[in-house]
Amino acid sequence: MCISIHVKDKIDLTPKEKLIFDCLLQVVEHFNLTTQIRVAGGWVRDKLLEKECHDIDIAVDDMSGREFCEKVNEYLQSIGKKTHDIGVSPCNPDQSKHLETAVVKLFDVPVDVVNLRSEDYSENSRIPMMKFGSAEEDAYRRDLTINSLFYNINTSSVEDLTGRGIADLKSGKIATPLPPKQTFLDDPLRVLRAIRFGARFGFVLDEELKVAAADVDVKAAFEVKISRERIGKEINLMISGMQPVRAMTHISELQLFWAVFSLPPEMNTPTWESRRRLCVTYMDSAWRILHLVGHCSFNDDQQRLCLYAALLLPFRNATCRDKQDKMVPVAQYIIRDALVLESSCAKTVVSMYVAAEKLVSLIPLIMSEDGLQFTEADWKRETIDVPIASKIRILAGWVLREIKEFWRAALVISLLLYPNDVGSSNEETELKERRELFKRVENAILEKGLDKVWEMKPVVDGRGIMRVLQLDSGGPVVGEWQKKVVEWQLAHPSGSTEECTEWMRRSLAKRTRTRE
Repeated sequence: MCISIHVKDKIDLTPKEKLIFDCLLQVVEHFNLTTQIRVAGGWVRDKLLEKECHDIDIAVDDMSGREFCEKVNEYLQSIGKKTHDIGVSPCNPDQSKHLETAVVKLFDVPVDVVNLRSEDYSENSRIPMMKFGSAEEDAYRRDLTINSLFYNINTSSVEDLTGRGIADLKSGKIATPLPPKQTFLDDPLRVLRAIRFGARFGFVLDEELKVAAADVDVKAAFEVKISRERIGKEINLMISGMQPVRAMTHISELQLFWAVFSLPPEMNTPTWESRRRLCVTYMDSAWRILHLVGHCSFNDDQQRLCLYAALLLPFRNATCRDKQDKMVPVAQYIIRDALVLESSCAKTVVSMYVAAEKLVSLIPLIMSEDGLQFTEADWKRETIDVPIASKIRILAGWVLREIKEFWRAALVISLLLYPNDVGSSNEETELKERRELFKRVENAILEKGLDKVWEMKPVVDGRGIMRVLQLDSGGPVVGEWQKKVVEWQLAHPSGSTEECTEWMRRSLAKRTRTRE
């Protein structure tokens, strides 16, 4: 069932937009052109929805974008105004750029200019044959009806040439201008764009669109026609957006989860396939905890990678062979090889799992230093001999030094597992309890002065250790003592270089006596 959306009847221009559009019309008048100038797509949609949009994409009907930009510069020069170099972005189908785009700067705003076009697709490629087209042909070749609207600058009017754009915008419907199955077979990337825009605006996916998106032929085309890089970019936009869970739910319900988050061949079994719902459940829980805690506690990158870690949490202990035939964590394979995101993203997510497991064992110690009998955590060798409170500070400090600024994100992941696995229960009351636990652990870490502990510089460096040990060169023993120095500092946050050096000498003397 569709929803009712408030859509403006006309577009109100900002002063800057009016300056830009008036300048473009003056170019047409100056050269006595018959060119119709239209703003295309997202700008029109967002202006009608009263949302901010700073990307102005211009479509002209009788010349290329580069040619029109050259006319703009020629006009500006004729009236003594400053001109700018014309930037030209070549065709790049993997980035959904099927036509050369020219960019000219007007009043400090970059304006993209292309010509109207029509498209013809071959059977095995999502890269169309392009040619000049009419405004109507251009509208119908767009991915979604809500993105097919034009604003005609010459007539100062909105043009809905498919006859459906305004209606679908008002009813909150995601639909395609042409029959969806053929639209998706031509370019399966449009399935992901439909999902992304549906999640972004909270719009309902058209029933015919959903049937087409789940069609076996479309799924086959999805895996053949789209590069993994382009899939990864769309998923990144979804997870960085305002409704990431809704987007992943659509992907799961349309049976596209494993086409997107492609597992290595040896893991394509019913056992693993059934985990897609659990993946979405974990992500939903993490998203709700983030919301309860407050998104301001996390920057964009921390929130994004936290959601990736939650989504792939069912695979945290699984490994597989990557494309170089090396055994790697499955989460790393999906992020780096299936989505082709930065290796640093995959590394951070895997590190988050390690840190989360350690935090699970540390949380009861942090929360109840006096009420629990202390035992060394099973993930860490025995620490230096200090009181229990200092031992806990050492162990917590090690975790934060390893995960650094992502420690809050790792804490969210740990709370999906502690005190019990959230995958078995997702009740609002339980999530609120986990939110309270997050705040208690966070406050304890802050009270211990451990935030940014990874920036802590050793009070005794390698050379100082060699002097105390009376060594002429470094080696493994120096590395061992560097770790001990870090632990001493964690246990004695106000300790001086002299105090640490004296502790080292006493420890060495004690070890010598023990050996004798």
